Amino acid sequence: MPKNALVKQYSKLFRYDLIQLEIQTEALHEIAKKAIEQKTGARGLRSILDGLLMRTMFEAPSLENVKKIVVTADTVRENTAPIRIER
Repeated sequence: MPKNALVKQYSKLFRYDLIQLEIQTEALHEIAKKAIEQKTGARGLRSILDGLLMRTMFEAPSLENVKKIVVTADTVRENTAPIRIER
């Protein structure tokens, strides 16, 4: 994974709150498809990920019983909140 990869950056942000971030392979494909459809290419990837994760990142410090956040293809397609897995 490249040094400045987006998934790596988001994972680190969640690790500060002791939460593991998992973005499934199918979800990554859906994110890429969305960027292509929006004609934003690689530049649009960050804004798509921000849209998916911003609320969860904001809530993360108060999610004491959550150990993992999972982004699925359905999360991306339906623009729903990621799955929270408790300890």
